[in-house]
Amino acid sequence: MINMLIADHREVEEAFQQFETGQLDANQRRDLADHIITELVRHSVAEEQYLYPAARESLDNGDEIADHEISEHAEAERTMKQLESLDAEGQQFDETMRTLIASIRHHVTDEEDDLFPKLREACTADRLEELGGKIREAKETAPTRPHPAAPDRPPANKILAPGAGLVDKMRDTLSGRQH
Repeated sequence: MINMLIADHREVEEAFQQFETGQLDANQRRDLADHIITELVRHSVAEEQYLYPAARESLDNGDEIADHEISEHAEAERTMKQLESLDAEGQQFDETMRTLIASIRHHVTDEEDDLFPKLREACTADRLEELGGKIREAKETAPTRPHPAAPDRPPANKILAPGAGLVDKMRDTLSGRQH
């Protein structure tokens, strides 16, 4: 599970670096931003459904860690929602994207330096593998667009996310938005 989440982090980091080259036209920047948003939303929803509940259950300070990570997700989701509505040619688009990149890089550092090592120590390999399968499945049905007002804790997020994901995927198809 942890290696899969780290691979997600690396994929998004590569997209951030591509954006930061400054060599993309407005259409490419919009497409890349949409791709980043899609991947971050899918990743976040899966973590909120399974990773953070596992932290709450397995770690002495799990509630504190999970609450912190969820609050960072909420901040990033608000930024992504704002980014969706901006013109990719405008300066505000770049500023908002830089805000998102900084926020996600901080979040990734928190998870990889603190949460993941603690979970590796606290959970059995079988438990981590089981969580990995659930996270992989959750990402398949997760929304592809930010929904800042959506619930971020089980059971409500597990119930509502697949429906939002279906609607988002239909919107993506109709609008031509790439995954």
